[in-house]
Amino acid sequence: MTYKLGTRSTQRLSGVHPDLTAVVIKAISISTVDFTVLEGLRSPVRQKELFNAGLSTTLNSRHITGHAVDLAPWPISWEWEDFHPIDEAMKAAAEELKVDLEWGGDWKSFPDGPHFQLSRKKYK
Repeated sequence: MTYKLGTRSTQRLSGVHPDLTAVVIKAISISTVDFTVLEGLRSPVRQKELFNAGLSTTLNSRHITGHAVDLAPWPISWEWEDFHPIDEAMKAAAEELKVDLEWGGDWKSFPDGPHFQLSRKKYK
């Protein structure tokens, strides 16, 4: 089955870097599971709320600059294993499009399954 982004997911990509948007759009078309965009561009105020709630470890999030998105399986699941097919699709799409992508699920200190971002070394 081929999936595509819904209206709300597409709206949530507004302000996200074009390379990352292209990866998300490609990934949904090759994914083995449906997924939704939870959040893309984020204001500093929103970031501070998440930081204060313990849901982020930084005030310098890549979301603030449009270099990150949070994705989740659809229907929504917070089970760790449900994020792996999204990771596989995102990494395959990034490789095909030659975009340097990082998955928060690979982080050792604060694994973040929904989080995907453009690398800081290539995207300032």
